[in-house]
Amino acid sequence: MKFAVVQFPGSNCDQDCTAALNGIEGVRAEFVWHKESSLAGYDAIVLPGGFAYGDYLRCGAIARFSPVMKAVLAEA
Repeated sequence: MKFAVVQFPGSNCDQDCTAALNGIEGVRAEFVWHKESSLAGYDAIVLPGGFAYGDYLRCGAIARFSPVMKAVLAEA
């Protein structure tokens, strides 16, 4: 199973999440930068916690405008 772990500027749990997933037999997790517009080829998508964009407004308020979020919504 192939996981996409989406990275936003300021994310801080993405490294831990990817390491934990890669520790599971049969799972491969890869980082996907927030400017990517396609999530084709992934079986699951992970949006790790943390401080995307520094949490300047509120969690996810700015991150929702990243190109990758259209792909996330399409897969939801």
